[in-house]
Amino acid sequence: MRSTRRRTWALVAAAAAVAGLLAPVAVNAANRAGSGAAAPLAPAPEPSGAECRTSVDGSRVVAYCHNPDSTTDHVQLHTECARWWDVDADGEAVVVQPGRTVRLEDRCWKEVGSAWVSHGS
Repeated sequence: MRSTRRRTWALVAAAAAVAGLLAPVAVNAANRAGSGAAAPLAPAPEPSGAECRTSVDGSRVVAYCHNPDSTTDHVQLHTECARWWDVDADGEAVVVQPGRTVRLEDRCWKEVGSAWVSHGS
């Protein structure tokens, strides 16, 4: 009699364990089958503005900025000269219309230390 009880309890415990493991899978499958609605779409990416390529050749800096977005962007070239006595420059902000490319350029008397393009409104 005791071995039958042990066997019964072992079978009940095993069935409970299997049911506990399979319950989340069954609930997930039921939700997908019964919902009828598609999964929500990922949000559309926000416009990121113009994409700029900057190149330095000796004392000259040239940047090309292309705006693939549907909104306008304002870009500005900043040039930092390598020599302490050479004047650093912040170029004028330029409007980049959607689908357009603009050219920005600047120079130092001697070498260019660094150059970058900022985006504004």
